[in-house]
Amino acid sequence: MSGGIDKVPPFCFMRFIKQLSWVLRALLFLVIFGFALMNTDMVRLRFFLGQVWEMPMIIALLLFFAFGAAIGVLACVSRLLGQRREIQKLRRELRPRADRAVPPPA
Repeated sequence: MSGGIDKVPPFCFMRFIKQLSWVLRALLFLVIFGFALMNTDMVRLRFFLGQVWEMPMIIALLLFFAFGAAIGVLACVSRLLGQRREIQKLRRELRPRADRAVPPPA
């Protein structure tokens, strides 16, 4: 018989992983929050035709991050929809075959 970690019930390990996950999330939040507090200086965004926007740097960073994430999601949508159509097509093809797979009782 081996001793040590083998005797720890799996639910205790999973609870530890969940707690560790929440601690890491809180730590990440605090780091990002501290970054936001340190970057409150005003920045100017100059666009074409002389248009200028002034906003805090963290707002500009968050806007561009959100814009990039939205573009990434939109880039994945066409592939996701294509895969869903293919799954539905394959399911329709399997339905009649399932009926033919079982021979009728004799």
